[in-house]
Amino acid sequence: MLVLDLVYLLAMLLLAPWIVWRAVATKRYRRDLAAKLLGHVAVANRAKRPFAWFHAVSVGEVNLLGTLVPAFRKRHPEWGVVVSSTTDTGLAEARKRFADLSVIPWPLDFSWAVRTALAEVNPSLIVLTESEMWPNFLRKAKRRGSPVVVVNARMSPRSFRRLRLVAPLARWLLFGKVARFAVQEAEYETRFRELGVAEEKLVTTGSVKYDGAAGERDTPKTRELARLLAREGNLILLAGSTHAPEESIVLVAFAKVRIRHPELKLILVPRHPDRFEEVARLVEQSGLSFVRRSQVHEPLGAIPAVVLLDTVGELGAAWGLAELGFTGGSLDGHRGGQSMIEPAGYGVPCVFGPHVWNFKDAAKRLVEVGGAVMVKDAGELEVQLDRLIADEPLRVRMGAAARELVRRQQGATQRTLDVLDEVLAEGLTPALRPAAARTRPHPPAAGILSVPSPASRGAAPNP
Repeated sequence: MLVLDLVYLLAMLLLAPWIVWRAVATKRYRRDLAAKLLGHVAVANRAKRPFAWFHAVSVGEVNLLGTLVPAFRKRHPEWGVVVSSTTDTGLAEARKRFADLSVIPWPLDFSWAVRTALAEVNPSLIVLTESEMWPNFLRKAKRRGSPVVVVNARMSPRSFRRLRLVAPLARWLLFGKVARFAVQEAEYETRFRELGVAEEKLVTTGSVKYDGAAGERDTPKTRELARLLAREGNLILLAGSTHAPEESIVLVAFAKVRIRHPELKLILVPRHPDRFEEVARLVEQSGLSFVRRSQVHEPLGAIPAVVLLDTVGELGAAWGLAELGFTGGSLDGHRGGQSMIEPAGYGVPCVFGPHVWNFKDAAKRLVEVGGAVMVKDAGELEVQLDRLIADEPLRVRMGAAARELVRRQQGATQRTLDVLDEVLAEGLTPALRPAAARTRPHPPAAGILSVPSPASRGAAPNP
């Protein structure tokens, strides 16, 4: 759409000084720039078979696809799969996770870029994670006849308030171009409906992130991290996926609590790699002994007070070392919280702030079953950390409750695959329909065509 292209170009011109500064300061926005601007992407093994394009914005969503994509490939081995990501860290993680697949950069939403990328991939199905919708891409995909499904979909209160102001425009540019929304929870489904999304397009499947939550601590990655960090005999507090100013808040609380509990150690994991240097300076200024994980190549003689985990892809292994956790993005009032599902799967009792709208249902359920604690501010964080560190039986009970909740909530991956199959069965020719859609009797007892009707579709089972 020419108007959108002009708007994007104008925005790029206005933001050019900031983009250049960020590129120089953080080394972001440099890689795959031509592919993003022009849409020229490389897709291997272009046999005559249908392709599914799965997209994840960054590392968190790539981890989600780490559960969904293998399940899709197992159910539909005759299909090819392409994975894309927007950020440099997301692409790097996707290339590690999906080494046998084509992993491509997501094109910028210029009409020429998305047109070229879609022609190169030629997808029979497009799967977007959570909330990544761009108008030119959706319009071109619909024109090509490639159905788009948004999985693990969510609608934060902030996004809902903004989109409600332009609901007719959002329906025209975005929602009307999507074949189905597989939504994490009923509250999100209600918000989509209030924005004008048709009832038949909405299915509450639960969160795939429950299925991706690992529960095994004794893994090679965790053992190696424990060996390098001299973990034995220490009590580990892990502050994961933190944002500014949470690192400062956690460091102050940790320093105070550690006076009473000298065996306590902190593993600090900022959410964004481009803040590693900034956070390293904060830790240095705190006066606490610390080490950067990226500089540890041989086992330490003793673990310092703070380990700054300035690597990508090791957060899961680090959760396997923790007795207690703090999940970030929950005290700053802007981010809406990072996932507390992953540590819950490891049986780590977690503390988080009140701003958790991205994971409202998971946070609420964890608190209700006694698997986590919500604090209102930095002062209460210190109090709760002190209480939990002093009471090992309480930590054990909380960890067990958190892990059991995750176990009971699993199953969203299969429900999501059923939604994808439903869409394919509606839109593809018989030759390209998934095998399940071609061979199962009608009406089936279970499977793709037995996805509940709009009137009867429900959420994932409650605990």
